[in-house]
Amino acid sequence: MSNFDLTRLVVAIVCVLGILIFVLYKFIGKNKVFSTRFISSTAIFAAISTLLYIVPYFKFNLPFFPAFLEMHFEEVPAFIAAFAYGPLSGFFVLLIKTIIKLPFTSSLGVGELADLIYGCALILPGAFIYRKFHNFKGTILGLSVGFFVQLIVSSFFTTFVILDFYMFVMGFSYEMLIGMCQAVNPNITSLTWPFFIYVAVPFNAFKNIIIVLLTLILYKKIHQLVDRLSQRKQA
Repeated sequence: MSNFDLTRLVVAIVCVLGILIFVLYKFIGKNKVFSTRFISSTAIFAAISTLLYIVPYFKFNLPFFPAFLEMHFEEVPAFIAAFAYGPLSGFFVLLIKTIIKLPFTSSLGVGELADLIYGCALILPGAFIYRKFHNFKGTILGLSVGFFVQLIVSSFFTTFVILDFYMFVMGFSYEMLIGMCQAVNPNITSLTWPFFIYVAVPFNAFKNIIIVLLTLILYKKIHQLVDRLSQRKQA
């Protein structure tokens, strides 16, 4: 586990991005014209998402998870944009905040790319479902599907790809990471399946629950506020 496998990282990223690009290409093919409202609203949500992603005050650690895992909620404005203006708007919000963050990366951009993949896994399935079933049931179904898709993608990707990369790039030793994990849970005896079960799955599940709840609470008010701001810009 301590030996970094570049091939595994490249294959994993290419496969995930390939699927993402294919889905977006199919969607863009049916929506070639973007309105001024779409562009301005997406830009506003992207700015909010970027602040939540970059500003340290909006990030924090949890005492019952290893210190190298941070809670951040930039997916909330992306989720609201995706529900209000379509999956493509949500994707652009995530993409813009990722591009803005890249000059400040400490992980050769792979950490930011992983966050982009995790965000898309959460938001796009839910947005596509909500687009087809535009009601409260569609909202709950979309949020639920996005929750589980992201949970599977992020938990496997973090455990079996990203941990090796961080040990390689950041200079963390296997013993250092396992020690940080065992400090909060002695049952984490390795950085494979024990990490997956005791850290990756519960951490991502907890984070997703918070994001889903915040989206449900804030969706209507923030959507209406951004609409008013966009209309003023067009006036």
